[in-house]
Amino acid sequence: MRRKDREIKNFARMTEILKSCGCCRLGLVDAGSAYIVPMNFGCEIQGDTVFLYFHSVKEGRKMNLLWSQPSVTFEADCGHELLAADIACGFSYRYRCVMGKGTVEILAQADDKIYGLQKIMEHYSGAKDHTFDFRMLDRIYVLRLTVTEWSCKEH
Repeated sequence: MRRKDREIKNFARMTEILKSCGCCRLGLVDAGSAYIVPMNFGCEIQGDTVFLYFHSVKEGRKMNLLWSQPSVTFEADCGHELLAADIACGFSYRYRCVMGKGTVEILAQADDKIYGLQKIMEHYSGAKDHTFDFRMLDRIYVLRLTVTEWSCKEH
C-alpha cells in the first residue's frame, strides 16, 4: 500500500469498517476483461477468518463466471465526504475502504442458503431471525466468499 499513513491493520477496526459498508463489489474476469458486480452482502467473522455472503439468481453472466473460476476480488467503501478547499488542488475526499480476494463457494442446500441469507438480512436490518419463502429459495444460490487476503484504508 502506497499510503501507509492511511492503512488500517487492526483486525477489529477492519471488520468494523467492512460492516459499515452498504455495498460490496465482486471483481471477476470475463474473457480477459474485468467484470465488476455491486452486491448486497452479509458478513461473518469466525476467529480471524472473514466470510462474506451474497445472493444471486441461478443464471447469468456472474454465475457462469463463478462456476468456472471461483477466485474473486472484492471491494467495499463508505464514509464518503468531500473536503473543499480554496483551490482545486487542495480538495480531498474522506472515505474508508476494504479490498481483498478470496474464493467463492456456491451454496445450494436450503439450510446453507437460509444461513447466508440471515447474515445478509442481519447486515441491513440488524435482526437475526427472518422468515424465508421456500419457493424463492429454489430460485437462488447463496454465495459464500472466504476471504484469503484483505487490506483496509481510511482517510
